[in-house]
Amino acid sequence: MNKIGLIIKREYLTRVRKRSFLILTFLGPILLAAIYIIPIMLALNSSTDHLRVAVVDESRWFEERFTNNKEHTFVTMQGQPIDSVKEMVKSGVFDMALYVPPTQLNIPSNAVVYSIRQVPMEVENYISSVMKKEIEDQKLMAQGVDPEIVSSVKTDVNLQIMRMDDKGNEKETFTKVQFALGIGLAMMVYMFIIFFGGQVMQGVAEEKNNRIIEVIISSVKPFQLMMGKVIGVSLVALTQFVMWILLTGVLYVGFSAFIGISHPDLLSAGTVMSQEITTNDIMNNESVQGILQIVHSINFGTIIGCFLIFFILGYLLYATLYAAIGSLVDNNTDSQQFTLPITVPLIIAIISSFYIVNNPDSSLAVWLSMIPFTSPISMMVRIPFGVPIWQIVVSILLLVGTFVLMTWIAAKIYRTGILMYGKKLSYKEIFKWLRYK
Repeated sequence: MNKIGLIIKREYLTRVRKRSFLILTFLGPILLAAIYIIPIMLALNSSTDHLRVAVVDESRWFEERFTNNKEHTFVTMQGQPIDSVKEMVKSGVFDMALYVPPTQLNIPSNAVVYSIRQVPMEVENYISSVMKKEIEDQKLMAQGVDPEIVSSVKTDVNLQIMRMDDKGNEKETFTKVQFALGIGLAMMVYMFIIFFGGQVMQGVAEEKNNRIIEVIISSVKPFQLMMGKVIGVSLVALTQFVMWILLTGVLYVGFSAFIGISHPDLLSAGTVMSQEITTNDIMNNESVQGILQIVHSINFGTIIGCFLIFFILGYLLYATLYAAIGSLVDNNTDSQQFTLPITVPLIIAIISSFYIVNNPDSSLAVWLSMIPFTSPISMMVRIPFGVPIWQIVVSILLLVGTFVLMTWIAAKIYRTGILMYGKKLSYKEIFKWLRYK
């Protein structure tokens, strides 16, 4: 065990001192925090420059229908030819011109916006909605239907999804957020396993190719060397992940405090505001409140805890296999034929994730979250939706048992392959090694 400890220490210190480790450790939290901060900042600063829009309506349908606000002003240019108005846009008198050509039918069907710069989507949508409503109202009146009656029966439905547990407790869930979170966690586990497992394989292959392994193996047993490398790299990954959580938490708390100070009406942090606010405040802040409400509805403790367990166990399972592959090959090119079979379950789990998020309680989702080779990814897809405790426990136990079995198999391959050079190996020969005592 002392020798394993020395190998773990060597692997750990060698990797955490690399510049790439330090860059990723500090860059990761910034990217994670940006996912939370950027939408809020965009929502708080979503206003555009004030725009002046010239309206040339030769159909005479939309005169005085466009409302001015703090973001845009509509100026009717009745009687002005569109060519002269376009010249005004070019000279900067107006930012853009809306032209509705005359129609030979009763209802205009075309309109054109002329602008030097890109037309903001908000303005484009506003013009389209005003014109659409006016045309619909005119059609209704032509049929003898009062548009006000139609408007009065239109209703927006606010559909809340409440998840109940066995004790009758209710909790609001946000399916789209759970969808994104499940896929994001699955991708993180997949990338971490591939990245850090690949490091184990490359490290073993490099030491074997440089003949360093012949010196090391004279002092330690092959199994000790393999386990030292696997655990050492896993501690590097765990250190990086814990640093990401801590630094992301600091950025999150700091930004939340900034929001609370600069926008006191958001201090409720996602709960429904009790005070009255103006229409403009709603337009500017309701999206921020929604983001905060969603963030505070996520059970970060359960998600982080399960992520650590399934990531570590999944990594240990695959890292032992990657170490065995590293002992079989002399370079990365030769490793392709051996890495494909062990990456297929990971690829299947990732592809199936898009089905699981739509039906996290289906039989396929449950089975994939139980099979040890797919459970590190599939279970993390289901966790944000809520998974029964017994399923999590069973999945963990199966993963631990499979890790022990794969460690025994990988050790048999490792101890023989680590000292073989310049020989193309086949699966048939590898299976022979497994029968040796």
